[in-house]
This record gives sequence, structure tokens and C-alpha cells, in this order.
Amino acid sequence: MKKILLLMPYGSVGGMERLALSFYHHYISKGYKVKALKFIKLETDIINFGDDELYLKNIDFYEMSKLERLKFYFQAPKLIRTIIKKEKISHSIAFGDMANLFSSLTFTKEFKIASIHALKSVEFSNKSLFNSIFKLSYKSSYKYIDKVVCISKDIKQDLIDKCGFRFKNKLEIIYNPHNLDEINRLSRLPIEDLNEQKLFSGKIILFLGRLSIQKSPWHLLKAFSLVLKECPDVKLVFIGDGDTNVENFMKNLINHLKINENTYFLGRKNNPYNYLAKAKVLALSSHYEGTPNVIVESMCVNTPIVSSFCTKGITELMGLSEYSEVTDNVEMEAGIVTPNLFDGVLGVPESIEFVDEEKKLANALISVINSEKYKSILEKNKNSLLSKFNIEKVAKNYLEKNI
Repeated sequence: MKKILLLMPYGSVGGMERLALSFYHHYISKGYKVKALKFIKLETDIINFGDDELYLKNIDFYEMSKLERLKFYFQAPKLIRTIIKKEKISHSIAFGDMANLFSSLTFTKEFKIASIHALKSVEFSNKSLFNSIFKLSYKSSYKYIDKVVCISKDIKQDLIDKCGFRFKNKLEIIYNPHNLDEINRLSRLPIEDLNEQKLFSGKIILFLGRLSIQKSPWHLLKAFSLVLKECPDVKLVFIGDGDTNVENFMKNLINHLKINENTYFLGRKNNPYNYLAKAKVLALSSHYEGTPNVIVESMCVNTPIVSSFCTKGITELMGLSEYSEVTDNVEMEAGIVTPNLFDGVLGVPESIEFVDEEKKLANALISVINSEKYKSILEKNKNSLLSKFNIEKVAKNYLEKNI
């Protein structure tokens, strides 16, 4: 019998955590023994694994002193090694750079799967000690990983061409799996809060995810201020939490743009899908991505998407044709892809001047808000778009050894 360990940094509502939960339920349904290890477990966790959940620490990194964090980083591989041996793990799946690195340093004998979920060359443009360590591991400790899953073609090519990834034979493209039946079931549940019910009875632009530098939500706020000039009854709703610096910048920007009355922050939600299903459009303004889970989830519940061209993986998801570059708004089967918003510098921007790409993002949002054709086109093409994300096929591919 397979005994699987899922490794992840947190239990928040992010894409990797939701992915881990999908794997957990699927492998359990197959009769496998599954344990889920969070490096940091918090009382506010949205993603939980019941009696099968393990953790290393129950305080967040920012609550630790520098010495405590350093001690944790050095001890983590040893602690994980102990768990793997105690639980007699046959397969481990790590989600993201930190989990991948710790897994590679346990030196245990199970079949090790790592996964890369974002365009790393863009992420590594932000110089930091951890990014330097992660990039170095691509040339060293990944030797001890058996399979490295890239969730899009673009991510695999980026690792080879721009990140110096040494172990090319270990790389395999496998799209993120989704339990589409469960997403649809959850999307049909009523929104319990009466005020939120009323809010979602109107025209909603929805952002669903972590408020982070990567997601660059300030671009969406600026585009939304332009949308309001054409569609004054539209509301912008953020579901998720994140980086305090990003949140503070957003609040100041909202005040500056005078869009307070139309902008809402609902925090984390155990079930975001009933909100997603009632939104007029899902919006992403990310600087970089892999293949965002939320796009697949949005297609599943028939909500059109407007997304910046933050990676070629976006067109892999949203359409039946792929684009190597997007310089103007492109209509696809799942919505509209707008030009890339990344200007080469990661971080909260110093200037709040509008750029042309934000205006094109606004135009795309207005188009979807004002026309039902995008929803109709999505419904017509949904089965073709979602076929590559079948959880049965993907979960099996993860555990198979490379030929």
C-alpha cells in the first residue's frame, strides 16, 4: 500500500494548499494512507487535514526571532526525515520551493516528487537570501529529487533557459488537478452572510487569492477606478489575506483613488466557490504565475476571467490556442487576456501613475461586465478547456516514475 506525505509551508487558502487538499481527498479515496505536513500551523488555517495533519511549528515566521527562524530552517529537514521514517512513507509530494528544498535534504529513500508553481526567473529578480538558496538548489540538492513537476510548459522552459536548472531529465509537465464535481457542489451552496448575499446580487469583479507582491493587486485597483467611470454600479471584492505591506499600500491607494464605497475586503473564506460562481468576472493582475488554480476553478463554475499575460501558462489555461506574446487584449474561450503588467521590478511600486496596460485591463473588465457573450462562450468550451485537469489522471501521473 502506498503511504504518501504531502509537504507544504502553510494551511492558508492559496493555490498550493488547495491543490494539496485535492490530492489528499483523492488519494484517501483510493485507499492510500496519507499524511499532510504543514511547516507552520496556525489557528486561522482554512485548509485542514483532520487526524492526518502534522506540523513543525505553530507560530508564524514573522513571530520568530532571526535566530529562531535560522534554527527552524536547519532543523526542518531532520524533523521531516524523522516523520518519513516513522510513518514508513513510500511517496512524498512537496509544494513550492521551501518544501522542495527541505525534502531534497532529508536524504530519505521514498519516491520524492517536487513541484514548481510559478515562473521562477521573474521571482528570482527579487534579490534575497532565500531566492539565492533556492536557485542554488536547482543545481545541487534537486539531485536527490526523483521527479520535478512543472505545472505549465512555460515554467519548464523557464527553469532550463533562465534558472540554470541542472537536472533536466527530472522535469515533467503535469497540470494541476481539480475535483471539478466538488467545486461545482460547493459553488451551489448559499452565501450565509446576509450582507454578502446582498452584495453578490449585483455586478461583482472578484479577486480570489493571496494579497502579495506576486499578485500585484494595485494594478487591479487602478484599473477598477477606470471601470467605475463607465460602470458606476460595479463592486470590486477581494477574498483572501496576505502581506501586511501590500494590504497597507492598497488601503492608501483606495483612499487616493476615492473608490472606498465600491471596494470590499471579505478576508479568507472556507468556501470561496459560491462567491466565485456569483461574480460577474474573475480578475487577475499578477506580475507572474504558473497556471493559477483559481482560473480553472472559475471556468468550472462558468465565471469568465480577465487576466494579465503574467505567463504563457495563462493562454494554456484560458484558451484552445497558445500565445507566446500578448501586446493587446486577446479574447479567448474563457475570457480576455491583457498585456503583461510586470515592469521588471518586484515590490510595492514607488509611483502610482497609470500605465497603458492598466487601461487595457480596465477595458477588458468593462467588456465582460457589459456582455453575456463571454459567459456563453465559456460554457460552450468548458469541457474542452477542463479536460486536461482531470484529477484521476493527474494524481496517477504524479506518482509514476519517469521513464
